[in-house]
Amino acid sequence: MLLLVVTFSQAEGPVCRLRGDPENPQLSNQGDVMLGGLFPFHNNWKNRQSSYIHKPFPLQCTSVNFRGFQFAQAMLFAVEEINNSTDLLPGISLGYEIYDTCSSIARGVKVALALSNGNEEIIVPSEAPCTKSAQVQAIMGETSSSPCMAIATVIGPFHIPMISHFATCACLSDKVKYPSFLRTIPSDYYQSRALAQLVRYFGWTWVGALRTNDGYGNNGMATFIETAEQLGICLEYSVAFYRTDPPEKIQQVINLIRHSTSKVIVTFLSAKEVYILIKELAQHNLTGYQWVGTEAWISDSKTAVKDKHHILDGAIGLFIPKAHVSGMKEFMLDELFSCKFSQSGLSDDNEKECTGDEDITEVHNSFTDMSLMPIFNNVYKGVYAVAHALHNILGCNTTCNNKILHQIKNIRFKTKEGDEVYFDENGDPAAKYEIINWQPTLNGIVDFVTVGLYDASLPADRQMNLENKTIVWESILHLYTSVPLSVCSEKCPPGTRKVLQKGKPVCCYDCIRCAEGEFSNVTDSTTCERCPPEFWSNEKRDACVKKETEFLSYEEIMGCLLTVTSLFGTCMTCLVACIFFRYRKTPIVRANNTELSFLLLFSLTLCFLCSLTFIGRPSQWSCMLRHTAFGITFVLCISCVLGKTIVVLMAFRATLPGGNVMKWFGPVQQRLSVVGFTLIQVLICILWLTISPPFPYKNLKQFNNKIIIECALGSAIGFWAVLGYIGLLALLCFVLAFLARKLPDNFNEAKFITFSMLIFCAVWITFIPAYVSSPGKFSVAVEIFAILASSFGLLICIFVPKCYIVLLKPEKNTKKNVMALALAISSK
Repeated sequence: MLLLVVTFSQAEGPVCRLRGDPENPQLSNQGDVMLGGLFPFHNNWKNRQSSYIHKPFPLQCTSVNFRGFQFAQAMLFAVEEINNSTDLLPGISLGYEIYDTCSSIARGVKVALALSNGNEEIIVPSEAPCTKSAQVQAIMGETSSSPCMAIATVIGPFHIPMISHFATCACLSDKVKYPSFLRTIPSDYYQSRALAQLVRYFGWTWVGALRTNDGYGNNGMATFIETAEQLGICLEYSVAFYRTDPPEKIQQVINLIRHSTSKVIVTFLSAKEVYILIKELAQHNLTGYQWVGTEAWISDSKTAVKDKHHILDGAIGLFIPKAHVSGMKEFMLDELFSCKFSQSGLSDDNEKECTGDEDITEVHNSFTDMSLMPIFNNVYKGVYAVAHALHNILGCNTTCNNKILHQIKNIRFKTKEGDEVYFDENGDPAAKYEIINWQPTLNGIVDFVTVGLYDASLPADRQMNLENKTIVWESILHLYTSVPLSVCSEKCPPGTRKVLQKGKPVCCYDCIRCAEGEFSNVTDSTTCERCPPEFWSNEKRDACVKKETEFLSYEEIMGCLLTVTSLFGTCMTCLVACIFFRYRKTPIVRANNTELSFLLLFSLTLCFLCSLTFIGRPSQWSCMLRHTAFGITFVLCISCVLGKTIVVLMAFRATLPGGNVMKWFGPVQQRLSVVGFTLIQVLICILWLTISPPFPYKNLKQFNNKIIIECALGSAIGFWAVLGYIGLLALLCFVLAFLARKLPDNFNEAKFITFSMLIFCAVWITFIPAYVSSPGKFSVAVEIFAILASSFGLLICIFVPKCYIVLLKPEKNTKKNVMALALAISSK
C-alpha cells in the first residue's frame, strides 16, 4: 500500500513523500483532465521468495498479453476522438496515465493508489495536512473481476469512479461494498441465468461445471447453480481451479471429467484457465464433450487458435453483441505499425519484431485480431461516459451536484454508432447477449457464428431467441447437427412416473410404471393420476379408457345356456300339464286334488320363466320385477306343495276309515291356504318395493377394470325376508312330508314330496354362500341356477313318477289300486 508520510527539510519545510517505490505508467499523456487506465499487459509474473530481511524485489511480469494492450489502445482512441471534438469538452483536453497490472491483484491495488496519489513529492505548509486532490478523475479498468473487487474496495471511499469493460462478477453490483464501481459490460447475474436457460433449452439436465477459483468464477457459478436448480438442472460436479495451481490439482480436474457421465460442461473460466485445460485434455485424448462458455473466452479467436486438437469445437455460449466503432481498427493498426508497441518493451518473444515496413493486409497476429471489438467498444463507451459527465459538470450551475461520480451514474447518451449508454442503480448496463457457436471451417479456422440472442429486458418467455441456423455440436467421433444428450436418467415416457434414486440428485431417477387404474400422459411425470371411477388405465398406462360393463346377457354362452334351460323347463312343465289334462279323469291324477296339481304346474311354469328376468341389462323395472316375481311364484309353488302334503298326511293318518277329518281341509281350505300363504309374500314384497326397492347399480369396487351392472337390493331386510319366508314354508313342507314318508309304496307321493323338498332346501342352503362369494354376473347366474334347480327338483320328483304310471304303467292307474291302498291302511 502506498502511503503519504511527512518528512521535514531544513530548507524546504515539510514534504509529503510516498512510502514505497514509485510506480511509473507504461503509457501517459498530459491533459487538462487526467484519466487513469489499468490493463493487464502481461498474463503472469515470476514468483520470488522473500527473505523478510531485505526489501522485496519489484514484481517481474512475464508473458505479454496483447489483449491488454488492445484495451489500452481503445482508451487512447476514445481520448483522442474526444480531444478532437468541438461538441464534447470544447477547449479542454483529456490526458491519461495507463498502468500494467500484470494480472496481479496486489499490483493492481498498488498502481490504482499511484493513480490516486501521484508519484511526486509535495511541499506543504506546516499547518496543512498531507493531503491533495486525486491525480485522476476516473479510472478505466480493470479487465478481471477479482482485481476490480480489490481495487474498488480501496478507492471506493475516495469516490473515484472506476469503470470496467470486462469485469462481470455479480458481486460488483453491491453498492455498499463498491460504491464507485461501474461497468459497461452486463453483470454475470444475467449471464449466469441466461446460461442456465440455454442449458435447459437444449434439454441438458445433467451437466458438469468448471470455474475459475476467483470472484468471477465462484460468484458466477453460484448464480448459475441457483438458477439451474430452479430449472431442474443437476450438476454432477462443480470444481474450481486457478492457473497458478500445481499440476496435481489440474490432474484431479482431468480425472474428474474422465470419470463423469455428463457430456455437457458449463464453464465460468477466463481464457487463461481454458488454455491450461485444453492442453491437458488433449494430452489425455478427452474429446466429445459439449462446452458451454461465457464471454471470457467463447468469442476469443486466440483461444480458438490454441485449441489445435479441436477440443472446443461445437462450443456454445454467450458474448456481448457485435459492435463496430468507425476508425478504431485503423487507429489500432496504425499504432501497431508505428512500432510504438514493440519499442515500448512490451513485445513477446514469440512475436515477430516490428520494422515499420510491413503490409497491413499481410500481417496476421494477436494484435491484428479484432474479434473482441465488442469489448473494445466497452472501453470506448466508458471513456465517453466520463467525458459526458465532465461536460455536464462544466455546464453546472451553483445548485447542481458537481461530483463526477454522481454525474456518471446519471448520464444517458448515444455514441456515434447509435449505441445508448446508461447505468442502472447498480452501475450496470442493460444485459444483452449474442449466443455464439463454434463452427470449424474446412481450413481449420473457427467461425464464431451467432445463432441466437438473449435480452434480459424482455419478458421471461421472450428473453431467449434462437435463430433458425444450424448449430454444430461436438461428439466423440465427429461434429453433428443434432442436439447431444446429457441426462442422468432417460426421460420417463407416458405411462410411468419418476422415482428418485436414493442419495443422488433429483435428475437421477428410475421410471416406474403406473399402477393399475392410474395413468400419466406426459413425459417425466412425477406422479400418476387416478382414473375417474368409470374409467380404467389402458395397457400402456398413458390414458384412461372407459371400463367394460358386465352383466349377464343373452348373447354370451352362459346367459344363452341358462335361457335354453329355463325355456326347456317351461316346455317340460307345459308337457306335464298337457299329460295331466289329457288324463285328468284317471284315478292317479284325481287321487290328490287335481286343482292343486294344475296350480302347482302353473306356478312352476312361472318359476322357470321368472329366471329370464335375471338375464339382460338391469333396469329399474327389471330389478323390481325379478325379485318380487321370484318371491311370489316360489311361495305359490311351495304353498301348493304344502297343500298337497297336508292332504296326503291327513288322508292317510286318519284313525278310522270314513272319518270326518278331511272336512277340515277340503278343497276350499286348500285354496284358501294357498291364497293366504301367497298373500303374505305379496305383502312383504309390497312393503319392500315401497320402502326401499331394488335398483340398478354400477358396482365399481368389485373389479378394478370392470363395471358390474347389477341390481342392488335396496333393503337387504326385504330381500332376506322374502327368502326367509320361502325357506320357512319349504321347511314346514319338508317336515310334514317327512312325517308321511311311510305311506304305502303304491302311492308314494309323500316320499317324492319329501325328496323334492330335500333337494329344494339343499339347493337354497348352498345358494347363500355361493351367492355371497360369487363375483359380478356369476352371482346372478348362481341365483338363476338355484331357481332352475329347485324348480326341476319339484317338477321331476312330484310329477315325473305320476307321468310314468300314466304313460308307461296304465295298469296301475286304476281305482282298484287306489282302493286297495285305502283298505290296507284302514286294516291297520
